Amino acid sequence: MPSFDDAVPPIALGALDGRYRTVVAPLVDHLSEAALNRTRVHVEIEWLIHLTDSQVVPGVRRLTTTEQAALRRYAATFGTDEIAELAQIERETVHDVKAVEYFLKRRLAVVAPEEGDRGLSELIHFACTSEDINNLSYALMVQGAVRSVWLPKATDVVDQVAGMAKDLRDVPLLAHTHGQPATPTTMGKELAVLAHRLRRQLGRIERADYLGKLNGATGTYGAHLAALPDVDWPAVSKAFVEGLGLTWNPLTTQIESHDWQAELYADVARFNRVMHNMCTDVWTYISLGYFAQVRGQGSVGSSTMPHKVNPIRFENAEANLEVSNALFDVLGSTLVQSRLQRDLTDSSMQRNIGSAFGHSLLALDNVSRGMAGLDAVPERMAGDLDANWEVLGEAIQSVMRVLAAQGVSGMDNPYERLKDLTRGRRITQADLVEFIAGLGLPEDVAARLSAMTPQSYVGAAPRLVDFLD
Repeated sequence: MPSFDDAVPPIALGALDGRYRTVVAPLVDHLSEAALNRTRVHVEIEWLIHLTDSQVVPGVRRLTTTEQAALRRYAATFGTDEIAELAQIERETVHDVKAVEYFLKRRLAVVAPEEGDRGLSELIHFACTSEDINNLSYALMVQGAVRSVWLPKATDVVDQVAGMAKDLRDVPLLAHTHGQPATPTTMGKELAVLAHRLRRQLGRIERADYLGKLNGATGTYGAHLAALPDVDWPAVSKAFVEGLGLTWNPLTTQIESHDWQAELYADVARFNRVMHNMCTDVWTYISLGYFAQVRGQGSVGSSTMPHKVNPIRFENAEANLEVSNALFDVLGSTLVQSRLQRDLTDSSMQRNIGSAFGHSLLALDNVSRGMAGLDAVPERMAGDLDANWEVLGEAIQSVMRVLAAQGVSGMDNPYERLKDLTRGRRITQADLVEFIAGLGLPEDVAARLSAMTPQSYVGAAPRLVDFLD
């Protein structure tokens, strides 16, 4: 199948077709206008083959295997010349789907030129409204873009995050809740949380349904039954739609209701939002010095400050995720609505699907590059832990609560006593050891708490990373 990415405009209005063209190029073969027309050609051909193969119309012969293969090649080799020809036909018809019908009638005349086959061309687009072809085409296009391009890239990036989580599973990290020093964790566990969240969304996207319909002008099979009243048209439609690899929708107006699109875009947008959360967290870890950015390939960090390496990959990703989500949100909210049996808002709206996925794909590319350029700095993380011994107050008061519940005397008001010691001021290891010694704890408990450090107070954090597997 020829690629549509060869036709790069010398000057592009949008960033995706200009500056970032090479990154989003794989989507062009699935979600461009050319891809839409190629897929329309594919659907129209398959409908003709389905009608003749199933002997739906009495007296019409089956297309031979050679004829079917020849017709299918027109979709498989649809390229620059065909785009130009179709555009010329559309200038005459002023209707994009009708232009596809005429385009294929020309091809059928070449494939089956016999006198008796002239009437066969009337089965191209038989009983179809434009939306019968368009809804199936968009479902196939989005399905291909998600499964062949977006999902593999997203999966690779999440696997990259999960791999880093495993590498850093044992590296202690001072947590920050509400921006304040909090119970220590490990960098690996925090990245694992993000990888786990992202994988859940990928699971939903992998299970997405792609619905399609072929039932005529208002979803009643009116023209179908008028022409051939004895045919079980819902069964014919179901077999055709499922034969394309889609899920059949039995109840629609003129349009397929697009609910599946809204569901899919909500899941992708939710993935984007979790990824955005990861970008802001990693950006913050970089600003705290927990990650160093690898300087490479002579890159310039700042145009005026030579010492800087700006976290531009994550900032670029944030911006593109926000644009992507704005598009997915408006797609999801608009596509599920149509006045009475049909209005045309969905036609214009669906032409933005490629941009929505394009900005998400661009963000994923930036995240991947950004993560690959990070080196953890355990020494910097350890320095912050050493400066915040007060975080062990939680551990001490929790031990005292258990002892109080077990009837050990002198363990009353543990929270309040630790609050008096730690709130609003820094304490040292010596301060903490002295405090523990004065609590009257059992000797073994006092020894265990006195040996504890902020670096060792990470609970089960390292083992929790194993839940990624």
